[in-house]
Amino acid sequence: MDKNTHRVRFANYIPVAISMIAKEVIRKRWLTDNPAKGIERLNVPKNRRQPHIPWPDIAVQKWRAEAGPLERLIFEIGVGSVQRPGDWVCFTWGDYDPAGTGTLRLRQSKGDKPLILPCTEALKAALDAAKAALPFSPLPSRHIITKQDGSRMDYRRMAEIMLKERRRLGLEAYDLHALRYRGVMELAWAGCDDDEIMSYSGHSTKAMVRKYAGEARQIMRARQARAKRC
Repeated sequence: MDKNTHRVRFANYIPVAISMIAKEVIRKRWLTDNPAKGIERLNVPKNRRQPHIPWPDIAVQKWRAEAGPLERLIFEIGVGSVQRPGDWVCFTWGDYDPAGTGTLRLRQSKGDKPLILPCTEALKAALDAAKAALPFSPLPSRHIITKQDGSRMDYRRMAEIMLKERRRLGLEAYDLHALRYRGVMELAWAGCDDDEIMSYSGHSTKAMVRKYAGEARQIMRARQARAKRC
């Protein structure tokens, strides 16, 4: 990390990658703790920070109408789960319970918080379609987002695939992290309070929730105010 301070985002991904590897090693009982847990992230200099622009309705509609099957699945997992992109690649078919409206189980890579996430209709439909498209019934340990050979896809490869599709559709301005914020905004539009949103997103503080939920609520209230105008 110290040698990559000139590219902070990459430097901060290093402990994330090590932590993901360590989790698998712990499952195999080769280690008893995660050496990368709790490593403090580097701060991106203010002059190099790029804001995450939440996906607007028109971008969401275009993606759902024109994106490829894998890209659509990744998109729905991002919006529907309201989790960080690094956690999307961790979902396995064993984490998905299709009963009723469907749920996804997750232990967040950041904070190690366990969550049970009810699926949106769009997410459940995408998961059911992806599962039905497989030529076999997947083992519970098989990851939902995979490479063509069926092996687990890492975050870097997923980001490359999604960037290529965003460029193809002219949606490059809206990145993967912004899908989480789109999910937060959708929850706010549905009338959820901060605590309800946090129970879904797993945010540890209300500051980030209020940033994007507040924007969504402003839009909603402005539309309500417009309806009252002569």
